[in-house]
Amino acid sequence: MATFLSVRWLKLNLFIVFVSALIANAQSDKIIKVLPHFLDLKGRASISPSLYDRDAYQAELRAHSTNRSGLRFDVQWKATYAPALVLRIEARGDRSREPKIFEQPVKHSNFSQWTSVSVTGEAYTNLGELLSWRALLLNGTNIVAEQKSFLW
Repeated sequence: MATFLSVRWLKLNLFIVFVSALIANAQSDKIIKVLPHFLDLKGRASISPSLYDRDAYQAELRAHSTNRSGLRFDVQWKATYAPALVLRIEARGDRSREPKIFEQPVKHSNFSQWTSVSVTGEAYTNLGELLSWRALLLNGTNIVAEQKSFLW
């Protein structure tokens, strides 16, 4: 009888811990992943949908800067309800001491979603070679979530 009760309490405690972990994870605002990709002269980050091909093509673009036309930050994020969310990318390049700021308004969703922020044309030329970046999810002036590169 004593072992039955201890097993029952153990199961109940594990269930409570599991549910509270799910609730805590569901409510958290975060930037899950940031993927900076070079864009070729046709505006593509890859020539096929394969991740292996994408990585190989990115290595080729990294080695040959004359084949690049820009940079795209693909950001996976998740946030609770907010009326006006903005995804901000702050990027430091080798041509400027101050970070360049690129923003994209985003809409709330109950699930994580991907948003792309592109840097092309004169903005890409003025940035130069990407050295570091920081991604921010903003609600007005409040920082909701943040992720930054190692060198930021």
